[in-house]
Amino acid sequence: MSPRDNTPSDDAPVPPAAKKLTVKQEREQRRLAKVEAFKKQQARAKRNRIIAVTLSSVAALAVIAVIVTIVVTSGTPKRNPDDITVDGVQTWADIDYQHVETRVDYEAQYGMNPPAGGSHSQYWLNCGIYEEEQPAENAVHSLEHGAVWVTYNPDEVAGDDLQALRDSLPSTYVILSPIADLDAPVVASAWGAQVKLDGVDDERLGDFVEKYWQSGDVPEPGARCDGVLDGPGKVA
Repeated sequence: MSPRDNTPSDDAPVPPAAKKLTVKQEREQRRLAKVEAFKKQQARAKRNRIIAVTLSSVAALAVIAVIVTIVVTSGTPKRNPDDITVDGVQTWADIDYQHVETRVDYEAQYGMNPPAGGSHSQYWLNCGIYEEEQPAENAVHSLEHGAVWVTYNPDEVAGDDLQALRDSLPSTYVILSPIADLDAPVVASAWGAQVKLDGVDDERLGDFVEKYWQSGDVPEPGARCDGVLDGPGKVA
């Protein structure tokens, strides 16, 4: 028996790795490779979008949380004026509000000094900060519109105390002016109400302003407090 001939014949099958691809097959492989690369690129882009949206949502929620925290911790709910009691306040009911062209003796006619209502000039005093005394008849007209008139004795309130008093008041619908020989360091007046205070740090001032500032119970609520008459010595 002759030894087996292991020499491959011409008809033996060619291993797959040894097969040469046709041009068409090569093009198809390149196309498939591009398609696969494109799919991977789309998948990465989708993941990046999801991450970006998630981070943006987390950041937005964080901002909202900070805002809510600030509002909750720093905001003070506005009280109902009817629930505010101001110790020592004096009130007057059914005060007339006639327009007059002459001076009014408020102390003799109404028992008020400074005045907190009554007959007054047809021209209201523009609200603001004044360094000189103001005509009472014009200031009273501003009270009729819902302003608060804060007067002070310049011999007792000056310098840092005066600045602190200014800073404690609202920026609108307030008149601040001195009155010589005032019988209290500070007096706060609104239409039909007044309180005499012990100084600029008297806590009743804040209660008084909160209760009577822009009150709806005045004869002309919501009417303007500017645009007519600037008194002497206006600084703001």
